[in-house]
Amino acid sequence: MPKSGAIRSFVFASSSSVYGNNEKVPFSEDDPVDHPISPYTATKKAGELLCYSYHHLYGIGVMALRLFTVYGPRQRPDLAIHKFARLLREGRTIPMYEDGSTARDYTYIDDIVQGVGAALKYVQARPDAYEIVNLGESHTISLRDMIVVLGEEMAVEPEVAPFPMQPGDVRRTWADVTKARQLLRYEPATEFREGVRRFVRWFEESRAGGTVSYQAGLG
Repeated sequence: MPKSGAIRSFVFASSSSVYGNNEKVPFSEDDPVDHPISPYTATKKAGELLCYSYHHLYGIGVMALRLFTVYGPRQRPDLAIHKFARLLREGRTIPMYEDGSTARDYTYIDDIVQGVGAALKYVQARPDAYEIVNLGESHTISLRDMIVVLGEEMAVEPEVAPFPMQPGDVRRTWADVTKARQLLRYEPATEFREGVRRFVRWFEESRAGGTVSYQAGLG
């Protein structure tokens, strides 16, 4: 058991990337994740295993959250929606990987925050727990459709340039959030277009004000 004053509960930000190019969808926490296709993926799977080791040795309550493509205000500038918004506003072309059919389960930041808060309360109340839980929107959006929606919300016609698939990238992500609903009463509430609209509002205001702060890259 932990010594007095030691950490007793811990929430770990894992990633949907651990599922790799899993053909079975939506992705469930019980799916095998033993073949990481990138160093980033390998570190997330390793983090889950380290969490389990500390749970086993020291009785720390742990929940590892597999986050699915988090977006919204203060998104890091190198991540897709923010990067593409900047390119659109500057009148530059957007990279389209392959035919744009790759897809992501985009999850708005407010929904993720609700899930993280519920996860922390869960492990604080259950110091014997070790759980892996998906946090996603449970709906996929293709790269092509994401670019269209972003362009419409910014009132800009996107120009795209073809690029090959990026090494280590996955073709799609799609969360089964049944377990999150059961354990955390998690219920994502922000539809993709509305989330993009909120992001664009922040993006334009931050450019006008010249002051920007970013959230960590998640999922």
